[in-house]
Amino acid sequence: MLPATTKWYDRRDCVVIEFCVEDSKDVKVKFEKSKVNFICLGGTDGHKHQNEIDLFEVIDPNESKHKRTDRSVLCYLRKVESGKSWPRLTKDKAKLNWLGVDFNNWKDWEDDSDEELSSFDRFSEMMNNMGGEDELPDVDGADEDEYVDSDDEKMPDLE
Repeated sequence: MLPATTKWYDRRDCVVIEFCVEDSKDVKVKFEKSKVNFICLGGTDGHKHQNEIDLFEVIDPNESKHKRTDRSVLCYLRKVESGKSWPRLTKDKAKLNWLGVDFNNWKDWEDDSDEELSSFDRFSEMMNNMGGEDELPDVDGADEDEYVDSDDEKMPDLE
């Protein structure tokens, strides 16, 4: 069994782990308070992958979830202590060659006041602030009857 290449990043209320296995099958993810177990078959050759991670802090296994895509398996680990930064994913400081930080999604949220709202709350707030069809703003010069454009003239017939 091979460990899957794994990336992770920290958020205020959760830690996200991505197991990078394309075309995964028979995915099994087990969340425990201080551990995550991942097993799957992956790729066209069907290699068996297994990762066992002893976590830096405690998570809520009942609120943690995973989602399989064609390219990877994403795991959302709900922190028991929301707002506490994780300097690393693992309990031990050992360097694991299959584990790395996902710098594309990493965000230094400790000093960021916008993170007070969860992502879902911010999305809901944005949707509520958007107007519907009945509330379209007036745009100067956009009255269709009065506006004539030179491009709207009839084109001559082609011979």
